[in-house]
Amino acid sequence: MNKLVDLSIFLENDVVSDPPAFAPKISYFDHHATVNQLLPFFPGLTEGDLPDGEAWSIEKIELVTHNGTHLDAPYHFHSTMNKGERAITIDEVPLDWCFRPGVKLDFRHLPDGHVVTAQEVATELERIDYTLKPMDIVVVNTRAGSRYGQGDYVAAGCGMGYEATMYLLERGVRLTGTDAWSWDAPFVHTAKKFSETGDASLIWEGHKAGRDIGYCHLEKLHNLESLPASGFRIVCFPVKIRGASAGWTRAVAIFDE
Repeated sequence: MNKLVDLSIFLENDVVSDPPAFAPKISYFDHHATVNQLLPFFPGLTEGDLPDGEAWSIEKIELVTHNGTHLDAPYHFHSTMNKGERAITIDEVPLDWCFRPGVKLDFRHLPDGHVVTAQEVATELERIDYTLKPMDIVVVNTRAGSRYGQGDYVAAGCGMGYEATMYLLERGVRLTGTDAWSWDAPFVHTAKKFSETGDASLIWEGHKAGRDIGYCHLEKLHNLESLPASGFRIVCFPVKIRGASAGWTRAVAIFDE
């Protein structure tokens, strides 16, 4: 028997999961509202002919590929990866990357906007007594996980910097994840640092590590606080969208029992 833990958030209206301009929009049509969709398929059919006068339920959804829990492809980060190769899109991500042993790094104690360093990753791995293996899926539990749906969610949590990301990638990790809105520190904090320093290399530095070593990451994970540091697998196959930068996924942790 396997124990399954859902690591995904909902796609839903009226919950803060993205900046307003990128929020999902879902229109719901119930069994009565859709009768006129069904009748033209069957000339002569009337509403009264249908059991309880009902047709089907259906939803119309306006999304970007980065709504909800999703997997980012290297193409999202930059046009190239691996120091000059064409970056792969979500339909080209090897499925083998998406079903692997999971490792959780607990950074909930770090303040919002903090940029995690390689040393902090190494210290956390030492704390949990874990040595990274190639192709492990490494997920980061931040304070943002507790703020999902609240007004400050998009600005909450720490982010993974370039050197922290490279620390993982240089050890063979090719898929990572976070319960925050972004793998990087929230933009509002980075914008302040940029205004003070003028240093554009601070912007999206964790994502841009993909220019050097191609990788994927999950964003807007959920329920990471319920996971141990290791001893589980993660499955996160993305929806297959040709040429896209990301695909929605129902990410799940699997424990053998």
